[in-house]
Amino acid sequence: MLRFAPLMLLPLVLSACKDETVSGYTQVTTDFVLEEVNGSPFAARATINLGETGVISGEGPCNGYTAAQKAPYPWFEIGPIAATKRACPDLRQEAKFFDALQGMTLSEVTGGVLILSNTSGGQMVFNAAP
Repeated sequence: MLRFAPLMLLPLVLSACKDETVSGYTQVTTDFVLEEVNGSPFAARATINLGETGVISGEGPCNGYTAAQKAPYPWFEIGPIAATKRACPDLRQEAKFFDALQGMTLSEVTGGVLILSNTSGGQMVFNAAP
């Protein structure tokens, strides 16, 4: 019985671990809405949600999406984006959104503002949805 004691404690230890991704550092439980990409207003509606540990999700201009996010804060690195396949007039904006999102490497959360950026000068600014 004693040799199984460490295994019995494992769930307790894991439940005490803090989420080290950007999700664990935000107090916002709602979506963030994209306002700007590289200093210019984003011409369509897109959101990101950080509510689930190690996952981002949201709505692009046309499709819902999800991706794994496991880099510790302040780094930001997502896995491949899985998205629905609906067509709409904003598909170009959606491609711009997904391309920019996959190119971000740093995250900063301050109150209701999420800023994603990279070392090449790229930046995405999101505000918490009302």
